[in-house]
Amino acid sequence: MSKRNQTLVTRFATLACLLLTACGGGSGDDASVPDVGVPPPTPPPVVSKAQRDAASRLASQITFGMPFEQLDGMATMGDEVWLDTQLALPPTFHAPSIEAILTRREAGEFEPFENDIEYLIFARRLAWWHNTITAQDTVRQRVAFALSQIFVVSDRVDTLEVYPYALGSYYDTLLEHAFGNFRDLLEAVALSPAMGIYLSHVNNRRSDPVNNIFPDENFAREVMQLFSIGLFQLAPDGTVLRDANGDPLPTYDNADIAEFAKVFTGLSFDGSNSFFGNVDTPYFRAPMVMFDAEHELGEKRLLNGVVVPAGQSGLQDIDMALDNLFEHPNVGPFMSRLLIQRLVTSNPSPAYVQRVASVFNDNGSGVRGDMRAVIRAITLDPEARAAPTNAGSFGKLREPVVRYVSLLRQLGVSSPDGFIAPLGYFLQDVSQQHPLSAPSVFNFYLPDHTPAGPVADAGLVAPEFQITNSNTIVAYPNFIDAIVLGDFVTDTPDGFEPASLNFSPLIDIADDPEALVDRLDTLFHYGTLSPELRTIFIDAIREFDDMEFRVRIALYWVLTSPEYAIQH
Repeated sequence: MSKRNQTLVTRFATLACLLLTACGGGSGDDASVPDVGVPPPTPPPVVSKAQRDAASRLASQITFGMPFEQLDGMATMGDEVWLDTQLALPPTFHAPSIEAILTRREAGEFEPFENDIEYLIFARRLAWWHNTITAQDTVRQRVAFALSQIFVVSDRVDTLEVYPYALGSYYDTLLEHAFGNFRDLLEAVALSPAMGIYLSHVNNRRSDPVNNIFPDENFAREVMQLFSIGLFQLAPDGTVLRDANGDPLPTYDNADIAEFAKVFTGLSFDGSNSFFGNVDTPYFRAPMVMFDAEHELGEKRLLNGVVVPAGQSGLQDIDMALDNLFEHPNVGPFMSRLLIQRLVTSNPSPAYVQRVASVFNDNGSGVRGDMRAVIRAITLDPEARAAPTNAGSFGKLREPVVRYVSLLRQLGVSSPDGFIAPLGYFLQDVSQQHPLSAPSVFNFYLPDHTPAGPVADAGLVAPEFQITNSNTIVAYPNFIDAIVLGDFVTDTPDGFEPASLNFSPLIDIADDPEALVDRLDTLFHYGTLSPELRTIFIDAIREFDDMEFRVRIALYWVLTSPEYAIQH
């Protein structure tokens, strides 16, 4: 393990230069340059704590957290302008970071692992953490993480684990389409080689009844159940439609799955060694390609009476099937609720879901599936922007990955070599969560998970509590202890410089306990710290004379408090 370096603090200064040019006239030798009146600079707008708190809350919902020094800029711009600025940023892709990490190994700069397989696994994981922590398009990165928990692929499959570009390129697909059109996203997921392996429709053969061969139904089932329309018919507000007996109305049946399975046949890897049936040299940096000779012949009967005619190419069949799903009335409310849950609140009201779903159905310009408009609607909805409260059903449990990334971003993590290599494996051990490592296609937790007790009694759901148990409740505070008090910020292999947090801005105000707690309240609680807990923190940190330790212990208390665990 490399020796921990001291915190590097980078200071940026803006230098303004004024060049005054004047031309003298007449025949005099000492023509003078007249004074040019320069108006005094406009003072920056005064930003109140309430405005900073509101900006911090917005950041907690739609980003991985923003440093304190950026909150004034957010508040000054206003929610809509700031969000539109973020939505306009190009994606920071993960594949280039993977390539840079692999290049360092190939150049012989270091030998961090005993074998190549471990290094290949490490490269993809490091790229995710590094990019997610350092990227400027933080809204896009946050939305892509949400999408990765809906369109799930996982490194629990060996092939996806050991090929670093498998999941790296898949995540870049989510980044690329996060603010595009949902129809394009659905197609990109369907043709992704990583998804082809995970849900087994790569090398999916057409029917051969004589040899008892029939198309694999795995992807056909999940593209309906999880990626587009869900199990039951929905009203525009996301509530389940029922028959006269009160039973939910299904959206599809086994016959529909079999028909869709026929559509997704004939696909295999692209690349220089492309042939149907290839399993030895998977290629992950381009979509799968169609081999029509292996595609199921004949017509296919889809949902709502749509019939795919015989005689089309395989990709034409896929286009019709994806259009069939995309146009289904369930997609708007189904996807809107899932995204609201991942970003804002576990229990959105039906009215909230319907408002977002209506934007999915029509962005105001007649376009269906505009993801940019959907994310904007989720973020700026009155229910999301209402004043936070500890009462009622609004809010969600902060999941471990989001807590950890936010901590590193908000405390200015940095590393001398520019690569941030956090405690990803350690986090997975203590929290049962690591990006792109879900135990099944159903993600780390189900969207309708209800823990027993008051939440269930109130008829509410709390998905993230499915990975919250007696072990993780104890382990996570120990994890924060190691980071904040023990400087064990990154699990850095030899060859990578260790990262460190920047406590200096907090140390500068630590001699005033009230100011320090107010700063932490804004940064992590966006003004929701209860008066009782605020008083406890202030009184307790007065007992410590060492300003740096005062900051560290205050951070530990704030980050492990039950109040911080819930995002309101």
